[in-house]
Amino acid sequence: MNGAGETNSGNNVAATSSTTTTTTTTVATPRRNGPMPNFVQVAKSYVFEQEIQQCLKETGVSQAREDSMRLAGVQWIENVRRALKLPVRTFNTAVMYYHKFRLQHSDGEYDFVHAAAAALFSACKVEDTLKKSRDILCAAHNLKAGRHEQLSPDDQFFEHQSRAIIGLERLMLEASGFDFRSRHPQELLIKLAKFYRFEKTSQVVKTAYSMSLDLYRTFAPLKQQSATLAFACLELAGRLLGEEHQEIWSGVDYSSWKINRALVMETLLDLLELYTHHRNQTAIGPEFPVDVFLSVRIPLNQESEARRLPRFTEWLKIPNEKNVSGYGPVALNGAANGSHHSRSSSKNVSPKDMTSPSTNSSSGPGSGSTAATSVPGARPRIGERGREGTIRFILNPDREREEREIVDTFRRA
Repeated sequence: MNGAGETNSGNNVAATSSTTTTTTTTVATPRRNGPMPNFVQVAKSYVFEQEIQQCLKETGVSQAREDSMRLAGVQWIENVRRALKLPVRTFNTAVMYYHKFRLQHSDGEYDFVHAAAAALFSACKVEDTLKKSRDILCAAHNLKAGRHEQLSPDDQFFEHQSRAIIGLERLMLEASGFDFRSRHPQELLIKLAKFYRFEKTSQVVKTAYSMSLDLYRTFAPLKQQSATLAFACLELAGRLLGEEHQEIWSGVDYSSWKINRALVMETLLDLLELYTHHRNQTAIGPEFPVDVFLSVRIPLNQESEARRLPRFTEWLKIPNEKNVSGYGPVALNGAANGSHHSRSSSKNVSPKDMTSPSTNSSSGPGSGSTAATSVPGARPRIGERGREGTIRFILNPDREREEREIVDTFRRA
């Protein structure tokens, strides 16, 4: 009896030990930290030169082709905007969408005409100047067609192109981070002209207003706020016409608008580079000989050297970082060209994934080559991320930061 009891007791002890061991093994299993089920993209109100150059490097476009595509697209938007009698604010928003879209997509993935049309189509909705995609395409066609070749928006000729534009609309909004906030420097420019007591018929104001439209042929509106753009246009117009205005040129009121001389100088030089290299493709350039722009730039260069103003402000110096792609000189402050932000997280799906092959057969610039295929080890595009989780767009960066801190508390091992 005692032997049997001891045996049963031993079995119970063994069973208890086995249970304890199993429980201990389960508790000791490490927590799995898999990929997040969603990806958050924060809208950017401003994109600095450093990131613009990095984006152009990643898209693999040469500077000559980049200039050609940018100027051709903006001119297309301007021509159609005038044909449809749309306000300037729609032009501003459309060009901003066009620039942001091109920074995230290689020019081989789309036709620049389709991209410009989609940008204008999206801007018409945002600025409450509604136009159908067929209206935009029809206006563009009739600008080039003869009197007997004019078409109506209902013509079947625009069917395939209309579908392509509607397909690109979503990519336009994704490229902008669904940020519907827009800036219009023309309004502030007129207010500053009144504040500084310019006459209504002043040639300086008229020239500055036209310059505010030429500004959108550069990337300056992506980088600067409205006050910087308005002051730069007024100052450069006065310098070209030889009418000095000491209050504007000295920048005594910069602090009231939370700007500084370096920001205005960067915009002035962006404009002068546009007029020097692409004078005939602007509104103001043909009115002045190229020697005038060169003579105006000399004192500005001297001022930059004397005050040690960098060519591009807000440049993050990264150790051992080489020049990104030669899209601009190294900053005067000695910062090496580079990017502090990886753009792989904001890469959109290819526009050719949104349109049928028949819509991509245009013979214009940007057509012909196909989108890049996936390379082993390459960073995933945002379209590939979307297949594994949800893509969310947030306007407030503070909210995104708070969410990330909360999620990190649950992901710590």
